[in-house]
Amino acid sequence: MPQVDDPAAPRIAVVGATGAVGGTLLELIEDRALPYRRLHLVASARSAGRTIRVDGRDQRVTELSRFAFGTVDAALFCAGEQVSREWVPVAVAHGALAIDSTPAFRMTPGTPLVVPQLNAAELGRRPAGGVIAVPGAATVPVVRVLRDVERRWGIRRIVVSTYQGASGAGHGGIEELQDGSRTVLQDPQATVPSAQFSPPLAFNVLPGIGDVLEDGSTLQEREVADEVRKVLGLPGIEVTATCVRVPMVSGHGAAVWVQCRAAVDRAELVSLLEALPEVVVHDRSGPTPAALGDPDQLHVGRIRVSATAPEGFWLWLATDNLRVGGALDAVRIVEELRARGAL
Repeated sequence: MPQVDDPAAPRIAVVGATGAVGGTLLELIEDRALPYRRLHLVASARSAGRTIRVDGRDQRVTELSRFAFGTVDAALFCAGEQVSREWVPVAVAHGALAIDSTPAFRMTPGTPLVVPQLNAAELGRRPAGGVIAVPGAATVPVVRVLRDVERRWGIRRIVVSTYQGASGAGHGGIEELQDGSRTVLQDPQATVPSAQFSPPLAFNVLPGIGDVLEDGSTLQEREVADEVRKVLGLPGIEVTATCVRVPMVSGHGAAVWVQCRAAVDRAELVSLLEALPEVVVHDRSGPTPAALGDPDQLHVGRIRVSATAPEGFWLWLATDNLRVGGALDAVRIVEELRARGAL
């Protein structure tokens, strides 16, 4: 739906509008016909002044440092953690509700961490801190398939191994992978770009994402574990993650091992997964991130219950990380807030 002349429609800013997630957000605002009274595109000085066409209108990108947050009802942040840490408090101080897709405030006490299909009740009123956080792209698929598993069989332990494409590092990551791949194909001995990924990602697999912590895990692995616990409301559950970067432009895959408190019947598990909203079950096959079909669905396959210990089972998850794991949740949060009269 294009811009509407309706005082009930929100005024929205997309901060990071020229980035990978920001561009996807704008696509989804069009695709889902999200009504708005005014839409502002905001980005760094480097991208300011660009023109982007949204809903049939050419929109000029405003420089972040010059943007007046008091002119909007909601600001959708997707420009990176450091930008959010600096500018989300500014937006909130000027009366805007911040919906943040970065790790900046996900674990802040009192800040709701929302996956609309699971805990939309958190959106019934404006949070005291003025911020609603969106979980990471590696977290969202896991919590969406496991909430009902916890209710049915209980969960003792979750082990997640993620395989994440270059788009998780934004446009810069995509461009470096593409440039590096061309370089290696032309000359396998040539020096490959490594500003975004070190070692280079082209024709490689990197067994870690984010800074390495004292215990040997990475920051993103710690974040996945903490976010899963918070969204599921299970602060004491054991969650272990290994996050791997793979040489794919976009898309995420995850192998998930779940140890339950009771024996799991495979047929019942498949039925439970098939009943979940916006989940496509491929049963014994393995969906691939490069061939998902509907990119707004979460795809599940390789469903295997252990023959020797039926309390445990494996799942394979595949998603479009820019949509399912980021932009789509932010847009759904706006839709839910409007439906509940909170925006």
